[in-house]
Amino acid sequence: MAPSTIHLPNGQTLSVTPVFGGIQFKVNDQHTHHNAFPPGWTIVINSEDEEDDHLSPPPSTSAHTQSDPDATPRAEVPKEKVHHVHRYRRPTLRNDHLFISSISNPSSNDFRPASSPTRQIAMMLWATLWWYFHQPAPSPHLTNPASAQTPEAGRPKADWRININREGIFKGKHLLPKLERMGIVASEDSSVGSDPSDGVTNAGEGWMHMFICQRTFWQLDPRIYLFTLTPTQANSPYPSISPSVSRPSSPNRNSTLSASRVDNEGGVLQPAQALAAHIGRSNTPPGPFTSTSHLPTFYPPPPPQYTFTNNVRHPIRPKPPRQGEIIYTRWVPSLGQYLSFRIASLSKQPCMYRGPSSVPAHTDNSGFGPSARESLLRSGMTTSASEPVVPTMSGLNMQDGDSTMQMTDTELLHKWMNDPRVAYSWGEDGPASHQESFLKHGLTSKHSFPVIGCFDGKPFGFFEIYWVKEDKLAGLLGGEVGDYDRGLHVLVGEQEFRGSHRVKVWLSALVHYCWLNDMRTNVVMMEPRVDNEKLRRYCEDVGFYKEREVSFPHKQSNLMKQKREAWTAPAL
Repeated sequence: MAPSTIHLPNGQTLSVTPVFGGIQFKVNDQHTHHNAFPPGWTIVINSEDEEDDHLSPPPSTSAHTQSDPDATPRAEVPKEKVHHVHRYRRPTLRNDHLFISSISNPSSNDFRPASSPTRQIAMMLWATLWWYFHQPAPSPHLTNPASAQTPEAGRPKADWRININREGIFKGKHLLPKLERMGIVASEDSSVGSDPSDGVTNAGEGWMHMFICQRTFWQLDPRIYLFTLTPTQANSPYPSISPSVSRPSSPNRNSTLSASRVDNEGGVLQPAQALAAHIGRSNTPPGPFTSTSHLPTFYPPPPPQYTFTNNVRHPIRPKPPRQGEIIYTRWVPSLGQYLSFRIASLSKQPCMYRGPSSVPAHTDNSGFGPSARESLLRSGMTTSASEPVVPTMSGLNMQDGDSTMQMTDTELLHKWMNDPRVAYSWGEDGPASHQESFLKHGLTSKHSFPVIGCFDGKPFGFFEIYWVKEDKLAGLLGGEVGDYDRGLHVLVGEQEFRGSHRVKVWLSALVHYCWLNDMRTNVVMMEPRVDNEKLRRYCEDVGFYKEREVSFPHKQSNLMKQKREAWTAPAL
């Protein structure tokens, strides 16, 4: 196994290196006092061969029979199954076992002790599983005595899982029960157990066979396990601006501007805000993992409350994130880029990207196309993505008026909607005022919200995520819609980001977001027009199936569905 680097959704990177007796994970972020991870930990991972592949032959009775032909035949001795454990080489479907053997803790002068050791261990286990389930998937077909003679393509399938051994740091009597409640490990034994001390004074047999499968892992919200403080960027050319100023009338003595600047929206910008306005909105909300309190940013959905819309009873929906806020981010190994989705904005200033990026801070992100950025990654010219990429004055190209990173969302929609290819499907072409009204309508909708998709912070497409129950689609489906079913509308506006390999990535990521956003969502739907055969095939490539056609007043559509129980993982 060669050393590798893994990129976590919050922008941190970990170096994974094989060492004697296991695999070492080392955090690349040098600001350890802002890091919830310890500097490193070591896991032991082994693979166990199929037991039925190694059957011990029974003791021979031929000699006894020859010496005493009249002897009473003895009962046949049952075959003993032998466990064959060897060092991990590549993933197996169900025979891999791991545990965390040691944690590297620095001195207290460099790293604050974890306020919750269990949550820290859960974070390390989650990061380890993130690495493991990015490995090449094994064959999903089971081989057992019953299927040994069946051709492989016809053998039964099973979920890819890894076993968590009660060894190393997992020996603690309360640790595995806590991890099981956090959802990161599971057991097929759902009984309390007959031993009164099981799980109380010791972790008995009921906690010996723990595991997690790939399907479950990808439906765990990373915000449950990943949390970190937001460090102040020492070399940033922009001042630190609080999103909620406590004394708005107080002057900023550190400002380099002597006068306030009037925003295009009519408001007065403070000097510090005026500086940030040159490159984008200064008050763009932080990402999904930002936590100045060092606590997880995941909150479970509230109990349902119901209301009526157009005589349809449905749950009261939670308010969507704020304009410009990133709602999803993930490293895509096949592209060498970060994919992110953020809420669209009506701001008169471009939304400043605050998520992780594969492009170095000193490089003009807008000056490189996808292929050029991927070449930079392969040539090793990029810096670590463990720290947020903060733009510098030398990296800004203010003269490049065509860069999508310097366009407002209204300008992006105006550009994309007036592309003949997009206008053919959406029919929202026209002057900029029309796209502004279109965007405002989406932002004020109570059952949907508009989203901008980005690769390394560069906008490439527009999407709408909606609740089906109160949408006009539900009226065409009768009583077949669940309270939390979601729907998608999709648009790719930038030519450089088109192609089947990218569609599979962002479309599966949108479905992934729907699963993570609410665990009660069990179905995601799309209704592309029947003449859009290419999009129908793209949907089928990521797991959708065509149920039937539905007739809207303005179009005939293929009803495409994907169910949570049939979904495995996003495209990597």
